[in-house]
Amino acid sequence: MKIWIAFYKGNGDVINSIVRWWTKSPYSHSELVLSDAQTWLSISPFVKAKVSSKQKITYNPIEWDFVEVPLLQAQHEIIEQFYDLTKGCGYDWFGMVLSQFLPFHIKQKNRWYCSEWIAYALRISNIIDWKTIKIFDRSDLSPASLYTILNHAGYKKTSTGVSK
Repeated sequence: MKIWIAFYKGNGDVINSIVRWWTKSPYSHSELVLSDAQTWLSISPFVKAKVSSKQKITYNPIEWDFVEVPLLQAQHEIIEQFYDLTKGCGYDWFGMVLSQFLPFHIKQKNRWYCSEWIAYALRISNIIDWKTIKIFDRSDLSPASLYTILNHAGYKKTSTGVSK
């Protein structure tokens, strides 16, 4: 069984441009793709955005990079449970912006930003060992930071994207 972490590198809008510029990264957004290869979990940086799932059957592969992550059924179930607990939570603009300026992680209860939510999902399901991800010791959980965490944990970008 496997999931994918999708990293958006397309042009997008002004928010995507600001995130890429600030983090000095090609990535401005991330999503977690479940093992069915069609269900994408994340939260988008919009005022009324909520943690949600969507069915993306088609996507432009030029605009996304994917990191494939093998996992056990029990880990997949933990991610789904974490999604059920956080579904509908709002976007953490306050935490995301302040974490970029302060030397510690700012987290609002029941609010998330895309890569932060995924980092927690991977940590809670023990896909990424807490010693590797060290959420408690990070101020930056941007998409670029998440990509680096996955690479350091041994997960690499796939050349084919999402496939069953």
